[in-house]
Amino acid sequence: MEQSSMNDLNGVSTEARGALIVLEGLDRSGKTSQSSRLLSYLEGLGHSAELWRFPDRTTSVGKMISSYLSNESQLDDHTIHLLFSANRWEKKSLMEEKLKSGTSLIVDRYSYSGVAFSSAKGLDIDWCKAPEIGLLAPDLVIYLNILPEKAAERGGYGGERYEKLEFQKKVAAYYQILRDASWKVVDALLPIEEIEKQLQVAVLDCVKACQGGKPLSCLWSS
Repeated sequence: MEQSSMNDLNGVSTEARGALIVLEGLDRSGKTSQSSRLLSYLEGLGHSAELWRFPDRTTSVGKMISSYLSNESQLDDHTIHLLFSANRWEKKSLMEEKLKSGTSLIVDRYSYSGVAFSSAKGLDIDWCKAPEIGLLAPDLVIYLNILPEKAAERGGYGGERYEKLEFQKKVAAYYQILRDASWKVVDALLPIEEIEKQLQVAVLDCVKACQGGKPLSCLWSS
């Protein structure tokens, strides 16, 4: 790693950069819709921004994950967890490059999803977190909060492997364990426009802080 990058991750650098904004929540909580709206909002204000999604199904690892999620293949729970993690790691360098160039990234699902979903299957939560340590820490995590029963009522529910009500209840419980100071919890049952307004305020504040020199840090590092 270059010295400038090391300085940044150690909290020394004060150079302007883009913000890493992550949207999390249960399936059908509205992440995809709000992610797209946030991208349009930031671009409309003249900010450089991109929308990313994990898993990124375009990579070689992502294609294996996609096959699994659509029930076309079977993999051990530990194996699929490590594939999800590898999918994030293969984008880390590009993510850091984009942020340092001044581009803000709006990311639909990140490490929190990986840990919450795998823990809900019965894997040890510390084991699940271990391969994520060292990835870039989000500057802001927006958690769209919805009861699993309400999410199950939304259109398209049940199309993928994990969209099962009892499983989603377990996922919700693990999300609460993972919650930290970077999180903003928003009621996903509010009108779409109200959610959008709340997210815009939080995201704009975050972007300004990063432009002001907030240093990058690593996820779950001691």
